[in-house]
Amino acid sequence: MDGNMTGQILPLRPLAASEPGVPVGQLVHRDLRQRIIRGELAPGTLLSEAEMARSFGSSRQPVREAFIKLAEEGLVEVRPQRGTLVRKISIKRVMDIRFVREAIEANVVHLLASEPEPAIIADLRAQIAHQREAAADAQDVFMALDETFHHTMARVIGKTYAWDVVESVKAQMDRVRYLSFADFPVPRLIAQHEAIVDAIEARNPQAAEEAMRIHLREILKDLPNIAAARPELFDMEEVQVTP
Repeated sequence: MDGNMTGQILPLRPLAASEPGVPVGQLVHRDLRQRIIRGELAPGTLLSEAEMARSFGSSRQPVREAFIKLAEEGLVEVRPQRGTLVRKISIKRVMDIRFVREAIEANVVHLLASEPEPAIIADLRAQIAHQREAAADAQDVFMALDETFHHTMARVIGKTYAWDVVESVKAQMDRVRYLSFADFPVPRLIAQHEAIVDAIEARNPQAAEEAMRIHLREILKDLPNIAAARPELFDMEEVQVTP
């Protein structure tokens, strides 16, 4: 990362309310992860370990653990004795993560289409109906429904660990999705979800797999334009974007 990157100290403000039984470090990680993904914490923002600890009423150790986990996800850079900075979006990392996600989810729908159950099809179609209703609502609502749709398909075939892998690496993709949401035609995304479910219901694993690949490659269409429009948010490791 550019050694000259600067940022402002994150203002002290209450974070997510504590949840009984949930470790403080997990709460800090979840809160900061979402704020980085949504763009509330821009690249270059300096995160204060002391301020995070005060806002949670905890010691610094849980905050330090959260920072380490965020660094593993490529969301922050921990600089000993200098502070923790929110990192720019790595184009290379986005492309690598998209590759991993496509490999996993294409196989998930392939398996699901081999032996689909009517109840599962009904559930997925009900979710799509909710997506239509939420299309005009807040961005977070639709994004949550979209994630539930993908998670459901992995869960119903017993591939929850595979989804955990996707969840653990997809933060960089989600940052781009939030940036592109305002210009992305949501009806097209919903139509792609329908195409996936249609292929599953038709017991056509190859068609389901192809529909999922097309769906997950949408980011390839948006990424170059977004990076060109907002270069200050991206680490331009690779400017050539290919499937």
